[in-house]
Amino acid sequence: MQTYKFHVNGMHCNSCVVLTESELGDLPQVKQVKACLPDLSVEVTGEFGEKTNEQIAAELSTTLQPHGYTLSLEKETKIINWSDFYKAIPIAAGFIVVFIALQKMGIVNLVTASEVSYGTAFVIGLIASVSTCMAIVGGLVLSMSANFAKEGDKTKPQILFHVGRLASFFILGGVVGALGSTFQLGIAGTFILNLLVASVLLILGINLLDIFPWVKKLQPAMPTFIGKRVHSLKNINHTLTPMLVGVATFFLPCGFTQSMQIYTLTTGNFWTGAFIMFTFALGTLPVLALLSFSSLGIHKKAQSGIFFKTAGLVVIFFGIFNLINSLVGFGLIPPLFNF
Repeated sequence: MQTYKFHVNGMHCNSCVVLTESELGDLPQVKQVKACLPDLSVEVTGEFGEKTNEQIAAELSTTLQPHGYTLSLEKETKIINWSDFYKAIPIAAGFIVVFIALQKMGIVNLVTASEVSYGTAFVIGLIASVSTCMAIVGGLVLSMSANFAKEGDKTKPQILFHVGRLASFFILGGVVGALGSTFQLGIAGTFILNLLVASVLLILGINLLDIFPWVKKLQPAMPTFIGKRVHSLKNINHTLTPMLVGVATFFLPCGFTQSMQIYTLTTGNFWTGAFIMFTFALGTLPVLALLSFSSLGIHKKAQSGIFFKTAGLVVIFFGIFNLINSLVGFGLIPPLFNF
């Protein structure tokens, strides 16, 4: 038995770490896997016979390729495609202009000076569904689908998964909101948590731009063993397994989910927390549902760079907006926007 170290191409967040370790760990010839986000690498211990390192990397890559990752012996030279910004900036600016216009006209109310609204949660859910959620939840959906497809059942498991996911985000979101009331956060506590939400959004947005590798080290994450436990549920062959997996996704290491959970804690209200997390999960539903019933894969598209940079700029906008609103709400600065 020998340990090999490979570079993981395509890894960009803690969800990728969990997915890489879980997928490779399921292989019979692999005994132990340890992925490292800062180094974008993975150490694999197992029995591979007389195969060369190149052959092992190619063999393991076939398992990871459906999720957008490949392994290599040498670290790929990072080439930033600055031309993507030529399209990403106008698209993001257009979204922001429309957002502000609708906000001014009172047609939508995505952001207020004191709270994250349901509309904001929904939009953040949409963005999350094609980034960190796509990595970990999407990988989970694909793996689970493959397992149940072998049994000839393709539709029912997917429906149960999404029902379980939406229900858990509603109920557990409410629980988190209710817990906030027991802590008596006060103005200062709420201010600190709102700053944390804004910081998480800024980090996630900058990471989506994919131009500052060191930002990956700043991403918040739940303990990886939680993600591994959730991911292992897909191998349990039971009728209600998809629903259980859907429920468990509330605890997966997705930065966007965690930012919403932190905000939900500040609401101090069961129903507000429940609907915030529910609308966030509802925002992730369209893409994850398409992924469930098709071979959708944003990471594989030629325009993925433009898309992620656009999404990153929009998330940064929300992060800055939340930061400003937190400072206004605490009385540190006067209101900068008249909505």
